[in-house]
Amino acid sequence: MATGLLLSGTIAALVTSVLPAQHQPSGGFEDPPPDKIVIKVATVNGSGCPQGTAAVAVSEDNTAFTVTYSDYLAQAGGDSAPTDFRKNCQLNLLVHVPQGFTYAVAGADYRGFAALQPGAKGTQRASYYFQGSPNTEYRTHPLGGPYNDNWQATDSTDWAQLVWAPCGVQRNFNINTELRVSTGTSDPGRVSFMTMDSTDGDISTVYHLAWKECPES
Repeated sequence: MATGLLLSGTIAALVTSVLPAQHQPSGGFEDPPPDKIVIKVATVNGSGCPQGTAAVAVSEDNTAFTVTYSDYLAQAGGDSAPTDFRKNCQLNLLVHVPQGFTYAVAGADYRGFAALQPGAKGTQRASYYFQGSPNTEYRTHPLGGPYNDNWQATDSTDWAQLVWAPCGVQRNFNINTELRVSTGTSDPGRVSFMTMDSTDGDISTVYHLAWKECPES
């Protein structure tokens, strides 16, 4: 898949598998529900996704959704502003699924570009939780300088550890992503940066969904 993952107010749909074969349970629902799934953005907030720079689209086969950004960059050093070292974006998503089914986010693919001076450090972090739920999943991916290339990070969750949306209850799904850059031991006069953006086009973050049938009440 091409590097990057951002958006300029529009969305790119992407079809992916739900889970690798080795992660699929013998008693689980391995295919997505046949009826339409609708994912809408309730709110988008954060310094990494100013208004009009992030969008969400669901794949045609309902196994994934894609978030695209166009202005998601963290930097430190040089003439960077004091607040530039950390950028974040919180998506609050309203997910409508067919009656009798529930879903969980089984994995996510992140891509971007980083230019880190020797001794500088970068971090990509994400957290996932359903509104009103005490269960929050965190994933962190560090990157060290010297580095001047595209980067890629994948979050994955075993089936037994998936956090499922409550059956029969509408709960918004929240995803909070974050980029951090520090100069570390590098020359503070030189800029280091990390983006979920790329020099050759938009960047998209792909979230993979797992599905199962709700128990009969």
